[in-house]
Amino acid sequence: MSDYRKLQVSRKAHALALNAHRVATGIRGSKYAAFRNQIIRAAFSIPANIVEGREQKTEVWFARFLRIALGSASELEYHLKAAHDIGAITTSDYTSLSTQVVEVRMMLTACYDVSRREPVRLTIRPEKSRRSTLAASRFQLVAVSLSVLSSVLRTWATHPTSE
Repeated sequence: MSDYRKLQVSRKAHALALNAHRVATGIRGSKYAAFRNQIIRAAFSIPANIVEGREQKTEVWFARFLRIALGSASELEYHLKAAHDIGAITTSDYTSLSTQVVEVRMMLTACYDVSRREPVRLTIRPEKSRRSTLAASRFQLVAVSLSVLSSVLRTWATHPTSE
């Protein structure tokens, strides 16, 4: 698969993670330690899943990791709202980060929709075992039979017999 650095969503998610980290580390007090940790973890999970997903062999697997990144984006959005509501972060930080989260989530959704459309391919891998050879032969026989049947039906449809 291609390099994750070429994806704009990856760059935006990385910037979001850095900004969320900056804001979260500014949260003071031991009573907010859980918020700090959850904000940072959710924020860095987004680009990490994009990177990990991009290294997968198929678009379907990439889509799976994008789905996880989407979940992390939603989690981050909630933690930011809660942190704002309890006064742990400022309104300006909340607004800025929420705008970034929404933008990244929209981009992730678009990538997810495209990635999961990869067609499922039926491939037969030649193996040396007798069982796989028989299975491949049966598959080829069914394919030939379907081809012949299709040809007969086309001929019949274009030249109907009169009774």
